[in-house]
Amino acid sequence: MHNQIEGKVVAITGASSGIGKAIAMELSRLGAKIILGARRTEQLEKIVDGLSNAIYVTTDVRHKADLERLVNAAVTEYGRLDVIINNAGVARTSRIDELDIEGWEEMIDINLKGVLYGMAAAIPVFRQQQSGHIVNIISTSGLKIVPTQGVYAGTKNAVRTIAEAFRQESDGTIRITGISPGVVKTDLTHSMKNRESQAAILEMMEQLAISPEAIARAVCYAISQPADVEVGDIVIRPSRQN
Repeated sequence: MHNQIEGKVVAITGASSGIGKAIAMELSRLGAKIILGARRTEQLEKIVDGLSNAIYVTTDVRHKADLERLVNAAVTEYGRLDVIINNAGVARTSRIDELDIEGWEEMIDINLKGVLYGMAAAIPVFRQQQSGHIVNIISTSGLKIVPTQGVYAGTKNAVRTIAEAFRQESDGTIRITGISPGVVKTDLTHSMKNRESQAAILEMMEQLAISPEAIARAVCYAISQPADVEVGDIVIRPSRQN
C-alpha cells in the first residue's frame, strides 16, 4: 500500500475533525501530500502543524469557488492532484412532517451539492492529467432507510447514484469510489437539532461505534490500487450494527 500512496497529492474536504482528519493523518503517514479543506481554520492550522507535506485552504463546500481554490492550491503547491476526497457532510435528522426545510437545504447544499462542486473542480484537472480518483464518503443510512433520516439518506443516495452514472460515463482514466461508513465515533451529531434523534445516535455511538481510523484505512485501500483497478463501493460498519 505504501508504495502506491507515497507521493500522491490528495485533497480532502471536511478535514478538520472526525473521518476527514483521520484520513489526512493516515495518508500523510503513508507519504501522501495533503491539502486539507474545512470551514474551521484554527483546527486546520493545528493539524497541518503536525503533518509533513500538508497545506490547508479554508473551504465551505456550499460555495463552488471554495472547491476551486482547494483544487488550485494543490496544483499550485504540488503540480498536480491525484485524488479528491469529498468527505464534508452534515446530518439534520427529523421526521419529514416536521418540515425542517432549513435542515433539508443545508444537507442538500453540503452533502449533495458540495460533492458535485468537488467533482466539478477536480474533473478538469484529472482530464488534463489523464488520471485521477474521486472518493465520496457516503453512509450506510442510504442503504437502510429509517425514520428521521429520510432527507439525509436521500442526499447520500443521490451521491451514490451520481457516482455510478459517472463510473459508466468514464473511460477509466478517472476512477470513482464510494465509501459508506456505518456508526463511527465523530462529532456529526453536533449539527443535529432534533434532540431525540441526537440522543439515540449518541447512545448508539457509545455502544458500538468504530473509530474514524477504520474508515481512513478503507480509503487508503481504495486509492492504493493499481491504475487499472477501480474499487467501486466499500461498506464499512461495526460488526454488531444491524
